[in-house]
Amino acid sequence: MVDIDINYSGELHSTAKHIPSGAIIETDAPVDNQGKGEAFSPTDLCASSLGVCMLTILGIVAKNNDIELGTVKGKVKKEMSNDMPRRISKISISFEIPLPSSHLKKDLIEEAMLNCPVHHSLHPEIEKEIVFNWQDD
Repeated sequence: MVDIDINYSGELHSTAKHIPSGAIIETDAPVDNQGKGEAFSPTDLCASSLGVCMLTILGIVAKNNDIELGTVKGKVKKEMSNDMPRRISKISISFEIPLPSSHLKKDLIEEAMLNCPVHHSLHPEIEKEIVFNWQDD
């Protein structure tokens, strides 16, 4: 269990403080929902959480299988529904993995990443488009 303190500071801004580390995340409502877009929106954090959770699982798999990984990059795109209630309708993520597509652990890596805890926690109606781009020589 992890404790997180949350506070609303006005002007559609909030903060979340991770008690064990003291790290703070600031949020703002997005421009298309009455905010100024001055920070991540809560739904931005949700979509980003999927991507970084998948990267975390990738790191665990690499560590446990002696895979020299290097830097993995990704891009997250979040789409909101046009109907009500307002919700995330689609999350698209593309990863640039600096390993060849012929890597012996490729299937293990992809399967593990697709089974991260956030992926399993998101509502099944949220469309998830995940692309793995492997570096081929």
